[in-house]
Amino acid sequence: MANGFLTTHVLDTGRGQPAAGLRIGLFRVSIAATEEVASMITNADGRTDSPILPADQFVTGTYELLFHAGDYLRQTSQAGTEPLFLDIIPIRFGISEDTHYHVPLLLSPYGYSTYRGS
Repeated sequence: MANGFLTTHVLDTGRGQPAAGLRIGLFRVSIAATEEVASMITNADGRTDSPILPADQFVTGTYELLFHAGDYLRQTSQAGTEPLFLDIIPIRFGISEDTHYHVPLLLSPYGYSTYRGS
């Protein structure tokens, strides 16, 4: 049984608060195909209510998180003029160990950053 799992959260650095209501998709990526594994919405704390990749579905490999930032920025009146500078933000990363991975997004209307958290 796997011990690993994946969590994420989104902080709205432009407003200085968690990004509630932001849709996130998780995809498993291989040479043959890209498969959607999960789709979740962030809660009031900017986190998903459960791991986006729980231990019972955990497999090492290449993954991609798609953060639907444009929809969130429109909903919070931060979008600016269309087309948006940031809309869907993809973060592709590798999971090579059977452990907890945390991939957060720090978001503003004109920039973002991420890191491997704990």
